[in-house]
Amino acid sequence: MHMTARSSPRPGRLRRFAARLHRDTSGLALIEFAFTAPIMLTLGLYGLEAANLALVHMRMSQITSNLADTSSRIGLQSSLALKQIRESDIDDSFQAVRLQGGAYNVTTTGRFILSSLEQNSSGGQWVHWQRCIGMGKDATNTFFASSYGTQGTGVTGTSFAGMGPAGSEIRAPTGNAVMFVEAYYVYQPLVSARLFGTPTIHTTASFIVRDVRNLVDPNDPVSDGGISMTCGKHTATVS
Repeated sequence: MHMTARSSPRPGRLRRFAARLHRDTSGLALIEFAFTAPIMLTLGLYGLEAANLALVHMRMSQITSNLADTSSRIGLQSSLALKQIRESDIDDSFQAVRLQGGAYNVTTTGRFILSSLEQNSSGGQWVHWQRCIGMGKDATNTFFASSYGTQGTGVTGTSFAGMGPAGSEIRAPTGNAVMFVEAYYVYQPLVSARLFGTPTIHTTASFIVRDVRNLVDPNDPVSDGGISMTCGKHTATVS
């Protein structure tokens, strides 16, 4: 029986094939894309989340400022008596907060605290009254509360410095009040909580009452059928 051995490829053919393979760049772009796509996608999502966080922070600051400004203007105007703030006026202001921040559910995962900062009979600062809206909770599952004083703080004496960060407290002038607003909001990630987590945004704003307001009425704010949104309530709506 006669058998013939299969001839091996010639060295010249192998060299030519290796040269063609070396010069072939048709798949180079795909390889580069496969390496860079995950990096670019991660950077893009990171930038998107950072931009959204900044946008939400700015929006919360605007809503807080608007609430303080609105609260400094509201009240029942009369030519026979000093301007009085009513529970219904505060209710309307809180409704505006809920509508302005509706896209972010600011009263569901956040909380707004409105305080009337005034002078007490000793010339010191005190929180005459305080109203709240929102169901926001902190990391310990506790409803957010004012960081600078609750209703009645500083009612006597002069030890209470005012509301705001230590060393830069806001103080009410003699015979007038300051509407001081604190807002807390637990950030809801747009992409993933793995990028920035769920930080709590805390903003404050304050405005001096624009008109001469009745600050000595024991029923201030005046009960006029509106809902008294005291800070013992934890609701996302005026109810």
